[in-house]
Amino acid sequence: MLKFAVFLKPYKKESILGPLFKLVEAILELLLPTMVALMINHGVGKEDTHYVWQMGLLMLLMSILGFGSSMVCQFYAARASQGFGTTLRNTMFQHISSLSYADLDKFGTPSLINRITNDVNQLQTAVAMLIRLVIRAPFICIGAIIMSMILDFRLALVLLAATPILGLILYLVITKASPLYRLYQTKLDKIALVLSENLTGVRVIRAFAKRGTERVKFTTASDDLTQTAIRVGRISALLSPTTLLVVNGAIIAILWIGGIHIQYGSLSQGEIIAFINYITQILLALIVVTNLIILFTKAATSAARIQEVLDTQASISDAVTSGGQPAPVSAQHRDEADSRVSPQDTVPAISFDHVSFGYNTTGQMALSDVDVDIYPGETVGIIGGTGSGKSTFVNLIPRFYDVVEGSIRVDGIDVRDYKLKQLRQKIGIVPQKALLFTGTIADNIRWGNEHATDEEVARAAAIAQAEEFVSSLPEKYDAPITRGGLNLSGGQKQRLTIARAIVGNPQILILDDSSSALDFATDAALRQSLRDHSTHMTVLLVSQRVSSVQHADKIIVFDEGRIAGIGTHDQLMSSSDIYKEINRSQLSTQEVDQ
Repeated sequence: MLKFAVFLKPYKKESILGPLFKLVEAILELLLPTMVALMINHGVGKEDTHYVWQMGLLMLLMSILGFGSSMVCQFYAARASQGFGTTLRNTMFQHISSLSYADLDKFGTPSLINRITNDVNQLQTAVAMLIRLVIRAPFICIGAIIMSMILDFRLALVLLAATPILGLILYLVITKASPLYRLYQTKLDKIALVLSENLTGVRVIRAFAKRGTERVKFTTASDDLTQTAIRVGRISALLSPTTLLVVNGAIIAILWIGGIHIQYGSLSQGEIIAFINYITQILLALIVVTNLIILFTKAATSAARIQEVLDTQASISDAVTSGGQPAPVSAQHRDEADSRVSPQDTVPAISFDHVSFGYNTTGQMALSDVDVDIYPGETVGIIGGTGSGKSTFVNLIPRFYDVVEGSIRVDGIDVRDYKLKQLRQKIGIVPQKALLFTGTIADNIRWGNEHATDEEVARAAAIAQAEEFVSSLPEKYDAPITRGGLNLSGGQKQRLTIARAIVGNPQILILDDSSSALDFATDAALRQSLRDHSTHMTVLLVSQRVSSVQHADKIIVFDEGRIAGIGTHDQLMSSSDIYKEINRSQLSTQEVDQ
């Protein structure tokens, strides 16, 4: 947990002054029992009313001063803990945003949400308690023992004898509870996963009448979490009663021995009352300490989970050699480019050089020995069966994942030599799943270019065939979009995501099966519009439909992670059995023969 002290640096003043003010309150609190003893011995015992009033007013003043010090400490603790939590949460969010797809897959979305919310809240609470109570509670315990030793050393030995027993109880509880807290957090992640799946897939669940099945799944996960929580609660619940048992046993022993001392005249009534007050202070402080131990045990578990995220180095990071500036093309690259001359250009816009990739390096490769060049201005269709590697192929270009073997070059430069922002600014991507964000239609389109004018937004929408339905809305481009675009149809969402990619005027446009929800007429109009407005843009069109790719300049056919054919529609119909089979499955015999 000490690693997180860096997040308290901006709050040094609060972290220092808060405990100091709490210390002032603790000192004043420790003096009160002695004041009571003096009042009883010299005021009540001698019937000195003036002395009683004098000491009473002094005690009142000390109580007010202690209350004021406590309030100042509370203010500083709240300010420091809230600032600490905000800074840590922002740091985590920024770090998580920098992680690659593979890194995020390792943790899972529900777990990351729990860590950035629940776990950070645990640490935030721990910081507040650290400032408010960590110094005060031990100081009260130690101070009360010292003051009691000053009053009567022999009685204080009873408290000292109870100390190792209390220490043993605390040690046993901590060692038993810590593993259970870790298990509890893991099961909390599991229930968050089940809940996330149910809320996200509520329409599918209802469509298949699976509410009962999902209810059982959630109940099972919830009961499992409850059982762990009960186990943790049982162990934690032992702490307070066992502590009270030991301390109350010490009080009984002190009262018994103190009574004997009073009987022999070696201890005054005021001193025994002060002694009992000190024992009560110790008891209350120990209760606070036990609660703090439980709290910090939870916080330690949360700290380990947060540190696990922060220690995860992004598997894909910015280039450090070229600093994001286009590096000179090596002689080898020039030779390779010259040996694959294209009518459009000598340097490919995208070049895959014997690329192999697997989502798990120890498992099966998703792509194997992919070697292809795509030149500027080309429209390239990418087709193949489900799981053949089409989406993986295009996801490697913006470097969402890094290749296992080979290299990928954009404009003759290895993608690993680019700054990620610089590389991705060259590329407009329309993913398979059309995802929109809360805001207006214009806001969502401007994700591709935040400085786009209204005319540029409208032009992108027109190219994406979205203008027609947008213009029919009362608010036009100011029409609101709910979370995930749930107030739009699938085809409308796809067209807006295409407009979002186009408005940035990228050099490379990747459409990953992004017209699957469009009717054939709209799909054809979209392809024609892209051809008319993207003469200088390299377009990669991933689709399951032959009609979507057959007019492309070049078609790449994938089969089980390998390229099974490259060429135009006519060339592939005569040379690729796989492509011909795809055509037969979608087109009529007459259309295939044509």
